[in-house]
Amino acid sequence: MRKALCLSFAVLAANAATAQNGNTTNDPSKALKEVVVSGQNGTYSEKEVSSSLRLTTPILETPQNIQVVTKAMLKDQQVISMSDGLIRNVSGLVRMEHWGDMYTNITARGSQIQAMRNGFNVVNSYWGPLTEDMSFVDNIEFVKGPAGFMLSSGDPSGLYNVVTKKPTGVTKGEATITMGSFDLYRAALDLDGKLSKDGKLLYRLNLAAQNKKSHRANEFNNRYSIAPVVSYQLDAKTKLTFEYTYQRANMSNVGSFYIFDPAGFATKPVEFTMLPAGLPGVNINDHSAFVNLQHNINDKWKVTAQAARFIYNQVGSSSWPSVVNPDGTIIRNVGIWDSRSRMSMGQLFLNGEARTGKVNHKILAGLDMSNKDYIADWSQSHDLDDTSNYFDLNDPNEDVNTVSNGYPVFDRSKPLEQRAQMGYGYQNMTSTSLYVQDELGFFKNKLRLTLAGRYTDLKQAYAGPADKAQRFTPRVGLSYSINKETAVYALYDQAFVPQSGVLTSGEKVQPITGNNMEFGIKKQWMNGKWSTGLTGYRIIKNNELTADPTQAPASGLSIVMGEKMIQGIEFDLRGTITRGLNVVVNYAYTNSTISKVTPGVTVVKEGDLVPGFAKHTANAWLTYRVQSGVLKGFGISGGATFLGDRATYWDPSPTGDPFLKNYFKVDAGLSWENEKFSVTANVFNVLNTYLYSGSYYAWLKAYNWQTDPPRNLRLTVGYKF
Repeated sequence: MRKALCLSFAVLAANAATAQNGNTTNDPSKALKEVVVSGQNGTYSEKEVSSSLRLTTPILETPQNIQVVTKAMLKDQQVISMSDGLIRNVSGLVRMEHWGDMYTNITARGSQIQAMRNGFNVVNSYWGPLTEDMSFVDNIEFVKGPAGFMLSSGDPSGLYNVVTKKPTGVTKGEATITMGSFDLYRAALDLDGKLSKDGKLLYRLNLAAQNKKSHRANEFNNRYSIAPVVSYQLDAKTKLTFEYTYQRANMSNVGSFYIFDPAGFATKPVEFTMLPAGLPGVNINDHSAFVNLQHNINDKWKVTAQAARFIYNQVGSSSWPSVVNPDGTIIRNVGIWDSRSRMSMGQLFLNGEARTGKVNHKILAGLDMSNKDYIADWSQSHDLDDTSNYFDLNDPNEDVNTVSNGYPVFDRSKPLEQRAQMGYGYQNMTSTSLYVQDELGFFKNKLRLTLAGRYTDLKQAYAGPADKAQRFTPRVGLSYSINKETAVYALYDQAFVPQSGVLTSGEKVQPITGNNMEFGIKKQWMNGKWSTGLTGYRIIKNNELTADPTQAPASGLSIVMGEKMIQGIEFDLRGTITRGLNVVVNYAYTNSTISKVTPGVTVVKEGDLVPGFAKHTANAWLTYRVQSGVLKGFGISGGATFLGDRATYWDPSPTGDPFLKNYFKVDAGLSWENEKFSVTANVFNVLNTYLYSGSYYAWLKAYNWQTDPPRNLRLTVGYKF
C-alpha cells in the first residue's frame, strides 16, 4: 500500500531516514530548517540498493538482475530468520537442503550463492554462516550473476547481501510478540534514537529471544540476539558507525531432520523422526563487529573505509546413519562437530563522478582484504544402535528413544586445533584484490557502458599446504534507457572462486572459474510504484568440486565433475499495483547440465543434470489493506510457491528418475494495523500438503528427505512507541 506521510521535522531526521541504506547525513547544524517528506509505507519496491553494494546507479539502470526483499515483505510474511521462507520473494531461489535453521544455503542459477552481510563476504566454509535473525535486519539484496565489484571473489550464480538496521535519527521504538504452532514463543524489541541533543550521536538497539520446537519430536531451536549500533557525525562530511551483533543458538542435533529409507521418498508420516530425546544438542555463539567510516570529499566524491570481525564457536554433533539395510533396519550414528571460525576483513573504496566532454563517468575503485580460518573436529563418531538391535523403520512399535548402544561421550580433552588435524578439519584462506569500474554515460546518460576489472591474489589451505592463485576478471555491461521508466541491458562477467577440498585423485584443487552472459529488460510502472524485470542468461563453470559418491561421507574426498552449464530465464514483478494492494510475482526456468566430463570420472556423463535445483520455480504473494472506512487498516494476504522438476541433491535414484515430486504450497493470512498497534496472523501450508526435499544417497543405497511442517499458524502482535 501507499500511504502519504506528512512529517515535519529537522533536516537531520530527514537525512537520517536514508541512513538505513548507509547514506551520509548532512550537516546537523542545519537541523532548524523544516521539510516535508512524502514516502511509501509498507513498500514492496526499492529503486536503490544500499551503499554496502558500492553502487550509486539506480537498480533500473544497473546492467544486472537485482531484487530487494524489503522490510514490508518480511513483516507481512512473518519471516523471523534467513531460512524462514523469504526466498519466495525472488525468482529462481531454492533451498534443496535445509539443515534446519543453522545455515541458509540458497541455490540460484544452479549453484549455492554467496552470503554477504553489509557488503562483506561472510562465507568461511560450506557450513555457514549462521542464519541471521530478522530482528536486526533491514532488508536483503539479491544479486544474480557475478558481481566482482561487490566481492573479492564470488560464485557466478550470484549473492545475497543482508543489510542490518542502522540509526535513523528519529526517536521511536517497536515491541513485538509472536506465538505459533510447535511451541513457538518469540519477543523482539527495536529502539531507535539520539544519544546527544545535537543529533550527532545516534543509536539503534535490537533485541530478540525465542523458544521454538518442531513438527518432529525432540527437535528444538532456541535463540536470542543482541544488536547495538552507534553512529557519530564527526562533521558535516564525515560519519563513523560501530555495529556489534551477538547470536546465541541452542539447537537439537544437526542432521537429525532427515529420514532415510531404502523404499523411497515420503514413505513415513510427516512427523516421523529418528532423533532420540536424550541426544545432546548443538550450542553456537556467533559474534560479529563492524566499523564503517564514510567521508564526503565533496558533492561528487565519497570514500568509505570499513572493517569487520566475525567469531563463531560451535560445540555439538551431527547425525547420519552408518548403515541402512534393504529391509529398512538402520544403525543411527552421531559424529562430533565442534568448530571455530575466525574472519577478519577490510575494505576501502571510492565512489565519484566526473565528466570528459559529453561523457559522464561514475567511478568505483577499491581494495578488499580478508583472512579466514575454519577448524572443525569431525574425527569422532558413535553408533547409537548395533547389529544385534537395529533401529527398524518399519516397526510401528519401535521407540525412537531406545538406544541400544548408549549415547556418545566424545573426548574433548585436547584443544580443538589439535583435534582438527586428525581429519580434514582445517581450512584457511587469505585474499587481496584491487578493482576499478567506470560507468560511462552517453547521450545525456541514456546509454551507459560499464567497464570494470578486478585482480585477485589468494592463498588457501585445506588439511595441507596452502595453494596460491591469481587472476584478473573483466566485466563489461551495457544499459540503455528507452524512456525514464524502461531500460534494456547486456552483461558479460567472469568469476574466480576459491574452493577447498581433497581430490580422490590426489591432484591439486583449482579455484572455480566461470563466465556469465546476461540480457534483460527492466520497467517501472506508475512512477515506480511497481516494477517488472525479464532476464535471460548463460553461465559456464569449471573446476567445481563435488563429493565423491564412491567414497564414505566421512572420507572428505571430492571429484571434479567437469564443465557445468546453466541457462535460464527469470521474471520478477513487485510493488504497489493499486492503492492498498502490494504484490510479489516471479517465475524462473533453470537448466543446469554437465557440458564436459573430466577424464576418468565415470559417475556422471555429458548431458546429465546437475543436482540441486528446480527447473521451474513460481511464487506469488499478495497483500491488500483497506485504506478508509470502518475497516481501515484491515488486511488480507495470500501466497503460493511451486517447484517443478526438482533435480535430486546428490545422486540419481536407481529408478533413473532425476526429479523429486513437484512442490506446491499455499499460505494465507489476516492482519490489522493503525499508527500504534498491529496484529498479523498467517496460516502456512493451508492445504496441509506433504512437502519435502531430499535425494537418493548412493553410498547408503537409501533415499533421504526432510519434511516441511504441516499446516501451522503464527500470530504477531506489535506496538510502536
